[in-house]
Amino acid sequence: MRDQSRDGDFSRAEALPCHCRSDYEDAGHGLDQTVSRMRSFDIAVVAGDGIGPDVVMAAQAVLGAAARVVGGFDLQYTDIRAGAGCYRDTGEDMSTEAFERARQADAILLGAIGLPDVRFPDGTEISPHLRMRDAFRLFAGVRPVKAFPNTPRKLLDERAKDIDLIILRESTEGLFYSHGKGEVTDTEARDTLLITRAVSEDLFDFAFKLAAQRKARGHKGQVVCVDKANVFRSMAFFRKIFDERAAHHPEIAKGYNYVDAQALDLIRRPWDFDVLVMENMFGDILSDLGGGLVGGMGMAPCAEIGLEHGLFQPAHGSAPDIAGQGIANPTATILSAAMMLDWLGERHNVPAATQAGALIHDAVWRGYERKRIRPVEFDGDGTTQSMTDGVITSLEELAAESNAA
Repeated sequence: MRDQSRDGDFSRAEALPCHCRSDYEDAGHGLDQTVSRMRSFDIAVVAGDGIGPDVVMAAQAVLGAAARVVGGFDLQYTDIRAGAGCYRDTGEDMSTEAFERARQADAILLGAIGLPDVRFPDGTEISPHLRMRDAFRLFAGVRPVKAFPNTPRKLLDERAKDIDLIILRESTEGLFYSHGKGEVTDTEARDTLLITRAVSEDLFDFAFKLAAQRKARGHKGQVVCVDKANVFRSMAFFRKIFDERAAHHPEIAKGYNYVDAQALDLIRRPWDFDVLVMENMFGDILSDLGGGLVGGMGMAPCAEIGLEHGLFQPAHGSAPDIAGQGIANPTATILSAAMMLDWLGERHNVPAATQAGALIHDAVWRGYERKRIRPVEFDGDGTTQSMTDGVITSLEELAAESNAA
């Protein structure tokens, strides 16, 4: 059974904490706390194409369970149509009204975009999420790479079970700046790579704050700039700005790696890294490699964060070959939803939402640990529903244990 790889897709902000396993226990908040005020969040839901609707429904079920258990907030959903199916049926990948509705939401939860037989006239894939990145200035693409229990270990080294790093991908410029703008003739084609000081400064400040938060939870507290500064002047400029921002964060170790060497090191010693920050295209490629290290793209969540907006989605594609069969692995989407709650809690000062995000993450961990989540791409017998139920069962157990403590 093929995994939910991207091949199926033919597809100065507050840093986002990415919880380690002990965060929920360490929160120190009982779940019987008196809630003085309910905070309601408006979530724009873009289910999209292929397995997108399946995994989004799973995430919403888990979000609902976490909100009920923790209290203190609730989620109101607005369904927005966008993607390849929308383009095929209407001639638009996302209407202007839908786009503006997404802009007004507190956060955006996205499933998957893309169908193999639907393309723009220039041959490129349908990608309204790329337009949202640009329009909402979602410069920080947070891609956790974390090994969970009882998942396939692609590296033989025993240390591979402890892989836990962040690939931080700049998501609005770099080589992707040329999306829809490339120049093509009969004899040559050109795409332009753009690096700007303003975006890079925000990106690096985000990276160092993220590393500081991780350091407080026992991680290395290190940011490595991944570039190709030995060849490209744009990359030398990128590294120069990195050094300038690093000077403002002396408590965090800094490092450098050329992107080709970093690809090698992700195979040789991924456990040595904490936060890796890089240009858009480099991040697009290395984050997929990272997903492969921990079981595949079904284990790869993503948060795309800007100054005012946040979009949360699995990093995998739409996998239309398994759409509607009820076997899609919802893990990446559920973890993305946990990151959404974490970001909402930080941004709006709602600790209950942050706590609920940590609880979901820990529930996924326990679900794998106790073999309640058994994806078909790992030769398991799990359905999307049974895996969702496994997370909710684990979540309710953790909540009960917390209240009993």
